[in-house]
Amino acid sequence: MPPAERERLRTLARRQAELAALPVMRRRRQLWTDINDGRSGTRPPFAIETWTFDRDFLPDSLLECRTEYGRRVERTLLRHIRHHEILGDDHVCPDTFDIAWHAWCDEFGIEIPEHRAEDAEGVETAYRFEHPIRNLCDGFAMLKPSTYGVGREATFAERTFLEELFGDLLPVVIREAPYGRNCLTQRALRLMSMETFFMAMYDCPDALRGLMAYLRDNAIGLWRWAEREGLLVLNNGNQCTCGTCFNFTTQLPRRPVEPGQVKLSDLWTGMDSQETVGVSPALFHELIFPYYRDIAALFGFVYWGCCEPVDPIWETSISQLPNLRAVSISRWANQAFMAEALQGRQIVYSRKPNPNLLGVSAAFDEDAWAAELRSTLELTAPRGLPTEFVVRDVYSLHGNLDKARRAVDIARREIDRYYPPVERNA
Repeated sequence: MPPAERERLRTLARRQAELAALPVMRRRRQLWTDINDGRSGTRPPFAIETWTFDRDFLPDSLLECRTEYGRRVERTLLRHIRHHEILGDDHVCPDTFDIAWHAWCDEFGIEIPEHRAEDAEGVETAYRFEHPIRNLCDGFAMLKPSTYGVGREATFAERTFLEELFGDLLPVVIREAPYGRNCLTQRALRLMSMETFFMAMYDCPDALRGLMAYLRDNAIGLWRWAEREGLLVLNNGNQCTCGTCFNFTTQLPRRPVEPGQVKLSDLWTGMDSQETVGVSPALFHELIFPYYRDIAALFGFVYWGCCEPVDPIWETSISQLPNLRAVSISRWANQAFMAEALQGRQIVYSRKPNPNLLGVSAAFDEDAWAAELRSTLELTAPRGLPTEFVVRDVYSLHGNLDKARRAVDIARREIDRYYPPVERNA
């Protein structure tokens, strides 16, 4: 790495460490901890996920490094810094630089070609797969059990390189375990089209059960392998299970844990089933839910959901999910129903405000944004529900980052109406 890039990364690492040490970060950590510990009446944190609108938030023009690896590290450091300096939301600036195990997984034993398309600004937005299964009734014998491995030497070499680069300023930690592919219906839609998936529920339900069991076993096999290999790392702090929903909690692990001895029961995990929005609650419970339930039973805490509404399948299925600690309440969910359902259960009401209000129009309708937030607070605050606001799926700010900062300011103003204002000086 050229000397200029080394100096650039050291400067950014120093700045991230400075931000991580600010008193406001300690207060934010406590906020997320109280929410995830299920403390009634805790002030809701508010965070915006930025990677979807990097065309505005973190464009390539900001990068000074020219080597591929240097730009990757630079982008990671800049994201945390700009979160605080530009957005000022409740993102907690990390006091470490985290890297992932150099792990690999051949999920199905066959190649599935993928094609991507760019939007008018050259940003990859759409994709499609060449599905290997055209009719599930014909079976899926071409699929093989997942195989996986880890490059320990490569992982340790990366850590050593970064420690020599800026470890005196910002500790380097191997933090990320291999992803367990818990969103089973998402994996199924890599293998077949939505039409094939839905028709199989009626034409050959036993074959679909077999496929779901295969996907469940693949996910559990990968997680169990990572557990045996000592690759699991506690994720009860400044990590995210679903988007920008931070994992801070005092309730995991439930026992003293030494490095390399972490079990699945010590971890948060996330899962969703966006692909089954059009499936009846009874059919979901019969054909899909049992396989998610088996995976959820292995973990300490589970975050359920993404953009799909949870209320249609709440009573029949999700309310029975083992170790459930947080539920995504998207713009399509029945907020009032879920507020009543979660009352007194110490499950986080993870509200996803309508991203269209922030990202679709060049002009920002501040009144509509405020009303969107109040629609939640009016339901959750009187009930004392542990509530968080996480803004996701904003794909463009039309070059105006002030919209995002203004969205944060308005959110804080509205939250202040229901909870005691907090000191926000750094």
